[in-house]
Amino acid sequence: MKKNGVMLVGLCGRSGSGKGYVSALFSRRGIPSVDTDAVYREMTGPADALSPCMIELRARFGDAVVLEDGSLNRAAMRALVFGGDAEALSDLNRITHHYILDETRRIADMLCAAGSPIVLVDAPLLYESGFDAECARVVCVTAPEETIVARIMQRDGIGEADARRRLAAQKSVEELEGRADYVIVNDDCPKDELIRRVDAVADALEKVRRAEYEDGEACACTDCKPDKEPEENANAEEDR
Repeated sequence: MKKNGVMLVGLCGRSGSGKGYVSALFSRRGIPSVDTDAVYREMTGPADALSPCMIELRARFGDAVVLEDGSLNRAAMRALVFGGDAEALSDLNRITHHYILDETRRIADMLCAAGSPIVLVDAPLLYESGFDAECARVVCVTAPEETIVARIMQRDGIGEADARRRLAAQKSVEELEGRADYVIVNDDCPKDELIRRVDAVADALEKVRRAEYEDGEACACTDCKPDKEPEENANAEEDR
């Protein structure tokens, strides 16, 4: 049995699988999520004083990667990563993943203290970053290939060839499904059916939390378990 504390659950899936929408459905069950992309944008965004992450990035890559407002110069960083510096990408990941993971832990602990003992970690590079080692379980969100391609094209305003190239650069659906503990198919099924699929996984996760953690009683407060359906934001619905 594990010590008291938050149970982290990795959330993975290819671009266009609809992780954001599925996260909203988990939130309805009192299982919030931490978006590691949002964490990264926050720590590399405009600031009066550079974050520790930005300080380390500047030390490694030079002043050119820092804009006047203190934010990351993403164009300059892309040029370095895809340019002649063979170690640029690995160094970028080594630096940023450390800070992202620390901040993700901090946010997850805050959510747990507020009454959410299970927290999803939405990390596009869940395995590449090593974040999966922090997670008690992993949930994979998937959808048929043609559905995913169509979603990416609509969401990002790109052509089919570009959408397929983007998918080709990611881990295969077979690998992601094979490494996950649970798989949620987010196809074009009715919303009630997708909610049923999410609820089945949420039930399983709550059972794991009760069995493997000393204080695993599920939170019963109304703030953590609202009866209403999740509010759908535009970005989540586009991935649906």
